[in-house]
Amino acid sequence: MDLLRCMQAFVAVADRGSFSAAAEHLQVSAVMVGKYIQQLEAHLGSALLQRNTRRQRLTDAGVTYLAACRQVLEQVLQAEADVAGLQRQPRGLLRISAPTTWGSCVLAPLLAGLLRAQPELNIELDLSNRRVDLIEDGFDAAIRVGPLPSQELVARPLPPYAMSLCAAPAYLRRRGTPRTPADLAGHDCLSHLAWRGGHGWQLANGEQVDWEARLSSNDGLALREAAVAGAGLVLQPTALLAAEIAAGRLKPVLRDYLPEPRPMHLIYLPDRRPRPRLQCFVEYVMEQLG
Repeated sequence: MDLLRCMQAFVAVADRGSFSAAAEHLQVSAVMVGKYIQQLEAHLGSALLQRNTRRQRLTDAGVTYLAACRQVLEQVLQAEADVAGLQRQPRGLLRISAPTTWGSCVLAPLLAGLLRAQPELNIELDLSNRRVDLIEDGFDAAIRVGPLPSQELVARPLPPYAMSLCAAPAYLRRRGTPRTPADLAGHDCLSHLAWRGGHGWQLANGEQVDWEARLSSNDGLALREAAVAGAGLVLQPTALLAAEIAAGRLKPVLRDYLPEPRPMHLIYLPDRRPRPRLQCFVEYVMEQLG
């Protein structure tokens, strides 16, 4: 039994005064309209219409049920209109996952322009270095560094995730500029705890450089500020250091020994139906970065 269809038939009969007029409106046969009414009355266990060969009228139950049917059908139409609106205009909440450093330094500033262009769009930006599951964790899209998972996702390539090794000019004047990885043994090195627990770096071709860090931290921003202040050498994502390098507050060293840039992608689930809020985000990011 198609309850909504039966409700539509009942409302059409009540509004148009006959089965034949309702059938013409619904583009079905009068016999089918009669079946819809019979199914509805059987479902409710009550007669909704009193009818004879000349006319019909609503029973008391029919009057009460008609009002409820109108309300239900109006809600259905409104829901369909709302969904149709979502298909046209980006609106609502978009949940994005991104790596902590890249997300704060690159993506977050970019989102200001998207929010200005799409006033009905809201964005929740979750910054974490964990590899989220789009379905289980409820994200619309994610920025993924490194190899892609085996599950089928749409993956749009972004500029590779590169690293830079830098120090403040004042530090290099005081301690000298390293020319090879072996020279790092005589320098003060600042290390993120994610890098081998703060006890060394992995450079180009997997070369391991071991030392005891003068300063280690779980926060890249803290290490950057320490390096700018002259505390030592820091190996961090280029996105975090780019502004300081451009301003001359940090100077890159050992460019030929840096780790290979890792691939980075914007990933999201495939969907045959357009999702305007996701679509506008993807197009915007690819236009700005891709």
